[in-house]
Amino acid sequence: MIYDLVTTIIPVHNRAGMLRQAVQSVILQSWPYIEIIIVDDGSTDETCFVADDLAQQYPDIIRVLHIENSGAGLARETGRQVARGEFIQYLDSDDLLLPVKFAVQVAALREHTECGIAYGISRLVDEGGTVLKAPYKWTGLKFDELFPALLIDRWWNTHTPLFRRSVCDQVGAWTNMRMSEDWEYEARVGSFGIRLVHCPIPCSDTRRHSGERLTNQLDPLVHSRDMARLIKALYVGATKVRVDTDSPEMKHFSRWAFLEARRAGAAGLSKESRECLEIAECTDAGRTSKQFMLYRTAARMFGWCAAGRLSLLRDGLRHSNLSGQGLPLSWSDN
Repeated sequence: MIYDLVTTIIPVHNRAGMLRQAVQSVILQSWPYIEIIIVDDGSTDETCFVADDLAQQYPDIIRVLHIENSGAGLARETGRQVARGEFIQYLDSDDLLLPVKFAVQVAALREHTECGIAYGISRLVDEGGTVLKAPYKWTGLKFDELFPALLIDRWWNTHTPLFRRSVCDQVGAWTNMRMSEDWEYEARVGSFGIRLVHCPIPCSDTRRHSGERLTNQLDPLVHSRDMARLIKALYVGATKVRVDTDSPEMKHFSRWAFLEARRAGAAGLSKESRECLEIAECTDAGRTSKQFMLYRTAARMFGWCAAGRLSLLRDGLRHSNLSGQGLPLSWSDN
């Protein structure tokens, strides 16, 4: 580990133009001690050559790793394994850091030694850089820990936090999930009760663009399997830090877990459907919900697949619908 160094890990797949812009946003940091690890996740276009060209332009800063297509999570893990920085920054190839990010957040972590993560305000911008929303998500709010808010939504973006390396070492490896792998990772971060320090200024940008997003191409089976893994990770994390089962966040999470139980059943994933339903029943309201009991009865009579499809059809939902995060707290299980 190199003291003061911030390692930025950028997984990329077929995003040559945006990769250059993402890298440039790191190069322009006012904090001078940086390294960039680009992990080319099996690109099939000119992205791999662009990555190598960037490394030739900045040989003292940029290192490129080429791997077979494995998904963003395993690409980040490949970068993490060779990172030398005292601090770790994850940056998706279609997003940007603002020039003050590292200086502000490193200073915050130096001042607040009890904290393992610094985060600032993230903005939503269009392809031309026009700010569409700021703060974006809940990044303008001060949270001391990731839970219990993480049970309602992923309230920041991958580029929002700056991690101490020690936190990343403690949490361990990224998974091979193709969907919500970042949310699952943060659930494990939250399970350790890592303290957060908020920096109330804009530090990074999420870009709304017309380019390809790999998660939009996932089939329902992959999506449902990964969402079931996410539900389990969130439940384990919330249990470890003792989130009150009667809290609004946990009640919300119970209803979301039931939704994912039905989606998993409709996708033919009996084990995942059963596990999500068991998690949905973690609250008093979940254990006594007539709808939850009816679903379990239907699964016993007709099988999890039929029960899931019938339940979703009744409510006019599709098991391939990617929503679920941001489910309103008032969503009813009646």
